[in-house]
Amino acid sequence: MKKFTVSQFLTAILMVVTGFTLYSCSVDGPEIRPVTLEDVNGDYKGRLITIQGDNRTEKIKNFKAKKDTIMFSEFPVDEIVKSVIKDPLKAEAAIKAVGKVKYEIKYTASVNAVNNVVELSFAPTPLVIQIPVDGVTKKTEIGLIAKQKGFYVGMDGSLRFALTAEKITVDGTVLAPYETINYNFPFCVKY
Repeated sequence: MKKFTVSQFLTAILMVVTGFTLYSCSVDGPEIRPVTLEDVNGDYKGRLITIQGDNRTEKIKNFKAKKDTIMFSEFPVDEIVKSVIKDPLKAEAAIKAVGKVKYEIKYTASVNAVNNVVELSFAPTPLVIQIPVDGVTKKTEIGLIAKQKGFYVGMDGSLRFALTAEKITVDGTVLAPYETINYNFPFCVKY
């Protein structure tokens, strides 16, 4: 019978470990597909964080992205109405009366191949809504801006962007005092 020495045992272990190491180097993981402008298109669901002063709310919102436009069938207007109407009961009644507000945001897209993202430069137009209160309707124009670019991230297929309601004009008069409203969409995915 042959004796198995310690040096032979260590050599065998070293060969097995080297084999696993070389195998794992050849299997790096899934290939990441480069993004295209068309990847942005689709129906999205995502978390909306709305911040106005010390107030912060979170909701799940749906929207569509198509070619060069993001389309909301229900843009969030609660904070806008509450900024115009200070009485909480009248504001809630007005929110119900206003109903669903449609809004579209135009954007220009470009591929950033280095980071595998599609960058979105937004060009929001003013949002105009009619707010009923005390038997009259107040024409309210909301000046929305995008302070930074949005991104469609190729790695996880998410869309991220933010808007700011910079000012509100009611019947031609700028609302003052007014605290800006920030709409943050930190992570939205297709469904």
